[in-house]
Amino acid sequence: MPLAGQTLIERALGWLVREGATDVVVNLHHRPETIAAVLGDGTHLGVRVRYSWEPGILGSAGGPRHALPLLDGDAILIVNAEPLVDCAVAPLVAAHEASGADVTLAVVPHPAPDVFSGLAVDDGGVVRAIVPKGRAAGTWHFVGVQIAAARVFAPLPDDTPAETMNGIYGELIAAGRVRAHPVDGPVIHVGTPAEYLDAAIALGRTAASDTVIEPGVRDVSPSARLRRTVVWAGASIGAHVDLVNCIVTSVTLPAGFAARDAVIVPAAVAPRGERVERRGDIALFRLQA
Repeated sequence: MPLAGQTLIERALGWLVREGATDVVVNLHHRPETIAAVLGDGTHLGVRVRYSWEPGILGSAGGPRHALPLLDGDAILIVNAEPLVDCAVAPLVAAHEASGADVTLAVVPHPAPDVFSGLAVDDGGVVRAIVPKGRAAGTWHFVGVQIAAARVFAPLPDDTPAETMNGIYGELIAAGRVRAHPVDGPVIHVGTPAEYLDAAIALGRTAASDTVIEPGVRDVSPSARLRRTVVWAGASIGAHVDLVNCIVTSVTLPAGFAARDAVIVPAAVAPRGERVERRGDIALFRLQA
């Protein structure tokens, strides 16, 4: 996934390297070859990269359990590639070690309690409950970064799906074994097309333009009018193309093509039955939040 000159996974690992990571295990499932082709062994990023492959989805607890043979020591830093964060890791590690908790979650004040569930945390930093979205005002938001003891996952059977927040962490929370640690730094969500577009523009825009042209774009006509649009490698934009609020993947847009609020892809890769607009060999998905 290109994101303002880098891939999403490179941005995630770049942050970890800046925070001192030297050895990373990357979890793979869908199209694993695409991520492995970008990262390789991690030499170009300054980190050792190994891979844990899930032929079937194992979940937020089953994945770490499957990767345990590749991980040394008891404390594991687990990072979701989405959202992108840029917080200091050392204070999180120190807080985890000082508390003796089984799990320490990086949190921020809840930005969207009607969209995401939240964590009820007492004055001592102990997580007391997971609060459903819609009732999560005043709670904390987990940003996808945590430190967990390997012993939390070790009893689970391998190759068996299991979850953390909606599964094994329930008993740990009830026992007061999960803590929350507030972190600073930006949290950039890229989990939906609209969030991705916002993130790409925020990271890649210039003073002269709010359109981001990724490296490897074949051609953009000088007469094309592009506003709040991201154009991926391999794309070609013809004369007088008019786009507003669009993500253009590796397609050729003919002269005079116009669209707004759309993800534009080759028609050949658009699944049958999807609600898409088809224009010859081009398909348009509605840009949804």
